[in-house]
Amino acid sequence: MKMKKAGNLIEKIIETSNLELAYYKAKKGKTDKPDVIEFGKQLYINLNNLQQQILTGNIETGKYKFFTIYDPKKRIISAAPFCQRVLHHAIMNICHPYFEKKQIYDSYANRVKKGTYAAISRAAYYNKRYKWFLKLDFRKYFDSLNHNILKQQLKSVFKDTHLLKIFDCIINSYSVASGRGVPIGNLTSQYFSNHYLAGADHYVKETLCVPGYVRYMDDMILWHNNKQILLSLGHKFREYTEKYLCLTLKPFCFNKNIIGLPFLGYILYPHKVNLSARSRNRFIEKVKIYTNNLKLGKWSQKEFQNHIVPLISFTEHANTKAYRRNIMQDNSLIE
Repeated sequence: MKMKKAGNLIEKIIETSNLELAYYKAKKGKTDKPDVIEFGKQLYINLNNLQQQILTGNIETGKYKFFTIYDPKKRIISAAPFCQRVLHHAIMNICHPYFEKKQIYDSYANRVKKGTYAAISRAAYYNKRYKWFLKLDFRKYFDSLNHNILKQQLKSVFKDTHLLKIFDCIINSYSVASGRGVPIGNLTSQYFSNHYLAGADHYVKETLCVPGYVRYMDDMILWHNNKQILLSLGHKFREYTEKYLCLTLKPFCFNKNIIGLPFLGYILYPHKVNLSARSRNRFIEKVKIYTNNLKLGKWSQKEFQNHIVPLISFTEHANTKAYRRNIMQDNSLIE
């Protein structure tokens, strides 16, 4: 059954209570940043200005600051000015449920009660049940998103022309090639990039009838007990995404589950989950940095705990109890 399009959302987006919530979400973890402090000094004047931008449709876009991170891999992050980040949160506070309705159960990125660990748990479940896996991802996914296709996808969900115009402005504010790409770093990009593959998810589950399937953003895994059928399904998926989404898949990662499935920093086997070699090295490096920051007085005990707890949590989802104990007790990690 076709989903009814969402309309009349601008009124909810510009409500003062929603803009206030957007401000508090946007500043979380960044309260000491100069642009956040400046925005907060005249909070309601700035929120009123943002409200007028939304009402007129003349929103500020672009002016990104670019920086490179190397954890876990090299990526160029685009940081929008703080006022734009508030705008993005204000929009998605209201639009979130409509994006959510398009997602299948086994899509795990940037969703409430989903995330990395839920994806790993579900992948481990399928990896026990089926003999063969086919792991897929796209070449330069964020840089490859086609603006026209994305805009048409949004029109199939939202009927408010005013809101669609704002979406168009945000999409048009960035490109790596003519009409392609969304910036890594924008909240809107997380929603757009996850939504871009929602139709492909439904194609996999409802047309191809793949028995086991998990997607975390552009990392997708298909499972089957029949090797040839699984390869055939992969080729059909490739044809679909090339034709309808203008995306290019990397070479297939195809093997038996007993060989080990690499996924989100882990290696999944039928009856156990290990950390990947990269994740093991990353854990050692981070423990060394964090421990020395505490020893040298760069961090308080609270700051150390805020960093070390999620790091340890990541390893706890694999068979690493003895490994963690050995690393944490290794005095050579402390300079």
